[in-house]
Amino acid sequence: MTETQLTNLVAQGESDTLEFKTTTAAREAAMKTLCGMLNGSGGRVLIGVTEAGKIRGQAISDGTLKDLAQAYIGFEPPAAIRQMRVPLANGLEVFVIEVDPSPSAPHTFHGRAYRRLNSTTSIMQQHEYQRRLLERDHSTLRWENRVAPGSPLLDMAEVGLMLRDAVAANRLDSPITDPAQALERLKLTSPAGVTQAAVVAFAVDPFPAYPQCALRLARFQGITKAEFVDQQQLTGHAFKLLREADLFLRRHLPVAGRFESGVMERIDEPLFPPLALREALVNAFIHRDYSIVGGAVSVAVYDDRLEIISTGTLPFGLTADDLVRDHQSRPRNPLLADVFYRRGLIEKWGRGTQKIIDLCVEAGHPPPQFEERAGDVVVRFIPSGYVPPHRVEHSLTDRQRRILHALRDGRKYAIRDIQAALTPQPAAQTLRDDLNFLRNLKLVEHFGHGRGSVWWLTQTNSTE
Repeated sequence: MTETQLTNLVAQGESDTLEFKTTTAAREAAMKTLCGMLNGSGGRVLIGVTEAGKIRGQAISDGTLKDLAQAYIGFEPPAAIRQMRVPLANGLEVFVIEVDPSPSAPHTFHGRAYRRLNSTTSIMQQHEYQRRLLERDHSTLRWENRVAPGSPLLDMAEVGLMLRDAVAANRLDSPITDPAQALERLKLTSPAGVTQAAVVAFAVDPFPAYPQCALRLARFQGITKAEFVDQQQLTGHAFKLLREADLFLRRHLPVAGRFESGVMERIDEPLFPPLALREALVNAFIHRDYSIVGGAVSVAVYDDRLEIISTGTLPFGLTADDLVRDHQSRPRNPLLADVFYRRGLIEKWGRGTQKIIDLCVEAGHPPPQFEERAGDVVVRFIPSGYVPPHRVEHSLTDRQRRILHALRDGRKYAIRDIQAALTPQPAAQTLRDDLNFLRNLKLVEHFGHGRGSVWWLTQTNSTE
């Protein structure tokens, strides 16, 4: 660096990546600033420049260099530090100490971690330090990295399907045709054995050694957990469970029917966009905390909502609010996430939750809700307006479901108004018979007699 380059650098002023110190007497403060830069975006400390930005320089002796070298010992873990001396026309020098953002962060200096914000260095709060420490250790100490005891048998046919999908999605760096080679390339196996990520993705029968490889499915009667219509608990590898969840949703989610102008036949579409549901399920499988032995992915279908639940809190300081806006992709299980990526089931840009929101809004539904609840992450899909129930005490005909849909806003309607809202229009007596049938099921209520009677949808309150 020349004196001219130094002058241009100093002209930028102090910032989160640039600090001025007048002399090496302030080396203790300089080291704290370097610690903050190591834990942030990197930066430079210029010794021989005043806080006001005046370049003075100082005499640098062997003793000065030894003092600085001794100061560097205070960093834990040891830091990669570069230094240079810029000679000035006045015969003195400016000492430049430079660091890059560190992959070993968080660093401490003499036992304390520091952070850099604008031109200020401060002690890092304990909760942030602990979070970043977990992030650092996560790369080598993850649950999915560990070797699975007992050499569990893997479903090589499923691995072959993964290879086929990866080729179709153009997501292989080089051609691989051998499933065993693919597992090694994806770091799912090693000379030490099969990793637990491979167990989650491909184990033939993970139970009972890995009871957390589980899927819980429930269709509840109504809007509470008081009564089951259907419930299942399955174990298996993640791709098998993903297919089972997809089939369950196809069986139990209502089909939303609509009529378009000039088209006589009703157009039937899934209540929620299938791609949004698939994205939420995949996220649940790849981001959940598999170290919790009693955990699972759960799917709960109610008359008024659908919830997809995964065991474990959000990782690395993410909050539920972060999921609705741009955020970094920080998978808890990157090896597992990479397998799903190779199959073309996810992207690597951290937009999965935003994609879910976009798909639901485009389909006319409210944005899904994301929340942390009692150690679980919940994605809640809510339909737009009332959705007639699929299963009650008796099966409903298509016309009876359309009657319920016509009453979805909760207002009171005369029979002639209900009749006018239906296509095709039923006879008045047929409509009365249907309404009385729905009233016996406690789905609708009415008041009055004859032509003056009115009908409305039974209102209930959602409780857990």
